Order: sequence, then structure tokens, then C-alpha cells
Amino acid sequence: MENIALIESFSEFKDDKLIDRVTLMAILEDVFRNALKKKYGSDDNFDIIINPDKGDMEIWRNRVVVADDEVEDENQEIALSEARKIEPDFEVGEDVSEEVKLIDLGRRSILALRQNLISKIHEHDNTNLYKQFKDLVGEIYSAEVHHVRPKVVILVDDEGNEIVLPKEKQIPSDFFRKGDNVKGIIEHVELKGNKPQIVMSRTSEKFLEKLFEQEIPEVFDGLITIKKVVRIPGEKAKVAVDSYDDRIDPVGACVGMKGSRIHGIVRELQNENIDVINYTNNPQLLITRALSPAKVSSVKIDEDKKTAEVYLKLEEVSKAIGRGGQNIKLAGFLTGYDLDVIREGATAEEDDVELTEFSDEIDGWVIDEFAKIGLDTARSVLKHSVEDLVRRTDLEEETVREVVKILKEEFED
Repeated sequence: MENIALIESFSEFKDDKLIDRVTLMAILEDVFRNALKKKYGSDDNFDIIINPDKGDMEIWRNRVVVADDEVEDENQEIALSEARKIEPDFEVGEDVSEEVKLIDLGRRSILALRQNLISKIHEHDNTNLYKQFKDLVGEIYSAEVHHVRPKVVILVDDEGNEIVLPKEKQIPSDFFRKGDNVKGIIEHVELKGNKPQIVMSRTSEKFLEKLFEQEIPEVFDGLITIKKVVRIPGEKAKVAVDSYDDRIDPVGACVGMKGSRIHGIVRELQNENIDVINYTNNPQLLITRALSPAKVSSVKIDEDKKTAEVYLKLEEVSKAIGRGGQNIKLAGFLTGYDLDVIREGATAEEDDVELTEFSDEIDGWVIDEFAKIGLDTARSVLKHSVEDLVRRTDLEEETVREVVKILKEEFED
């Protein structure tokens, strides 16, 4: 009964760790064999018999009987006189099996056994956790906010597993409180020492793709294929979809009546503006669709350089470029081409001047701000009021007024 009592003492935390008794017994055997090696130098001549149903185990040491004055290895050999204390009819050369009680290992050894057992079970627990979440990489997962820190949000799932959501994996407008339920994608799992670190992301393109699978039955069933997803988290995204069934309108199915199907996805992504377009193998047509809502007049592609000149009417340029240059940037990511906007209808007599010509008077970053909203010539800037330019760019009113003054002086001269 000594062994049973000690094993139950060692395994009192078994239920908390959700480890089955058979696994626990296997770990116990490994732990006890290490203890036997430390005490006796070897465990080769020990038999450990485990009964997982009863939670019992026995340890037997096997030795060979030798004459009293011929004992060279006390672990492997036993003196005849000692053997006959166990059984009076033992003879030299016979094998003796003697049970070792755990208590015989000594108090310190038992304490060390317990610590080693706890360590082994944690190691087993972490290995299983690593494997479990490794299989979930790329899948949507939900967990509750446990702690909010400046650079990371700590989440805990229903089983008590800790998941981290780093600041850079959060949508910029995300705001979390303790107890909030957070949805994201398991982006990767890595071992930090012996402990697995599970990292969630809400900014991954894969997260948006999986949300489509979750919310749109045709995508889940494979009737609609998502060909590519690009996004600026929390701001704008473009999703190219296709269907091999001509009876299905992939864009209509994804968006739904009055946006009913995509509304939940937009809300989950903090009102991220999502453009869904029909995929095509025709690069000119794909570029045209990717620049929606702008109406493209024509596209000229250079396959060697992977660039494309996109010709647009003047009134369509700002739509193609989008706020902060987001639309044209995402269109480039989606199509795989560097896109250059060419304005139609700009005549020579307008005597326009590229903004880059003013780089000695206007800082480059200021010129870039105007380019982001499709204004890269002097006259294109002067067509707008100062108030409009301030509203559409990230520039201060004083900076805009100074730029306008410089440009006006150019044409006055």
C-alpha cells in the first residue's frame, strides 16, 4: 500500500491537468527509473510493474547470489548470507528478486521525484498544447481578454490556454476591455523555452479570407473561390473571387442584397471598406476591375517590368488613387503590377508643371501627400480650394497655403 499512497500523492493534480492515468503511469516509470539510476548507478536490473487501473506500481531489484566475500557490485550482486535472510534455501548463482519500496529511496529522493514528475507532466502538457495549436494555424479562433497591456493583449480560451495578440497584429482602431470576446486567426505557434507561445492576428489577409468562408456558404462549400486578398487593416481591402459555375455571380453572392452578407465581416474588421471583384486571367481587365470605383479608359502593360500605364479621364484620377493612395496601392498588390496613372485630356497649352519640379521649394514628403490623392501637377493642386486640400490630405493649413502661394507665383511669372 506504500507505493499506492505515494503514487496518489504524486498524482493529486492529475485531474487539473486533464492527463489520463495511463500517460501519468508512463511518466511515473520514466521518473522512477531516473531516480533508481541516481541511487544505484543503473536501472538495468530493475523491473517496474505498473497497474494503471488500480493506480499501483511495484519496483523489483534483480541480483545474482554470490559468496559472501565475492561481492563486487552491490547493485547487481547479493551476498549468500543476505540472500538467505530473504529465502533460507538460496544458493550461489541463483537470481534474487527483492521489492523496493519507494520509501526506501529516502525523503529527499521522494521530494525530488515529485518535482521531476511535475516538470515532466508540464513538459507533456506543453507538447500536446503545441501540437494542438500547430494544427490550428491559419484557422479562426476566439478567446476572452484577460489582460490589456500597451504592446500586447493577453487572451485566455475556454480551456485556460493563454494566447497573445501583439499590438502590430491588432487593427489600429481595435479597443479591448477585460472580458471582451476577441476573434482572430492563429497566425503561428512557437516554443519559448519549453512553453508554447500562441500568437493571434487580426491584420492577416488570411483572417479576412477565413471570415468569408465563415460568413458566406458558397465560399465554405467551394462553389466560390477566393483567388487573392489584400488589405490595409481597418481601412480598405480588395478580394478577388471566382466561380467555376456560370450560374453563380461570385461578387453578388459575397456581398448579398444591399450588402447584407458582407456587413458582418465589415463590422468585425472595424468598418474596413471591402471591395469584392471578379477575378480574371486577363491582366488588363483585372487591373481595370481592381481600380474600381474609377472608370479606366485603357491599360498598357509592360510584362518584363511588371508595370502598367493606366489611362484615366481627369475626373477619374482621384477615384483611382483613393484616400491616401490606398486604392491604387491595393490594386497594385492585387494585380502584381506597379501602376502608373496617365491623365487623359491634359493639353500642352495648359502649360502644366509636375510638382516634382518644385522640389527645391517644397519638401518631398509634402509633394508625396498631394500625390496620394492624385494631385501631382501644379494646376491639379490649384483647381482645389485650400480648405478642400487640408481636408483631403494630412497637411496643416499653413503648409497648404504656402504650397499654393509657390505654385501661383510660377504661373504669374
